[in-house]
Amino acid sequence: MSSETLFGIQLVLGYVAWLLCSSVYVWPRLKAMDRFDAQRAIATLHSFRFRGLVFILPGIIGPDLPAGFANFAAYGDFATGALAILALLTARIRPLFWSFVVAFNIVGATDIIVDYYHAIQVGVPAMAGQLGATYAIPVIYVPLLMITHVVAFYFLLRPRDSK
Repeated sequence: MSSETLFGIQLVLGYVAWLLCSSVYVWPRLKAMDRFDAQRAIATLHSFRFRGLVFILPGIIGPDLPAGFANFAAYGDFATGALAILALLTARIRPLFWSFVVAFNIVGATDIIVDYYHAIQVGVPAMAGQLGATYAIPVIYVPLLMITHVVAFYFLLRPRDSK
């Protein structure tokens, strides 16, 4: 089986596994929370996106991973993580908190979508081995991040008095 096929299967199964897990364990808990606490929980998860800087750490990824993909992925994750941390730090200043929540979700979801586009354009799935130690990020961590962005947008857009 080709690297591209294996990568694709693992990526899809990452989404399936996280959707199953989230529907049983995460969604019911978040849905029972008020909007603020749910967004704070999601921001906490995304505050770890500084981890994406590993895409530009020499010796971690293969030398043939396209720099354009790696740099954009690294800095998009870093920006999202920084905005999520700022949301958490401003939790007591609600208007500022909500601004950072909107910002990290827009930046984070856009980052993931653009990373997928760049990955396809430069052929990352066919050279998935070049991801080296970062391989787990797109197949395990990114599906959870994207799912939580969708949930965050749901909570941002639903009427305030409904649960």
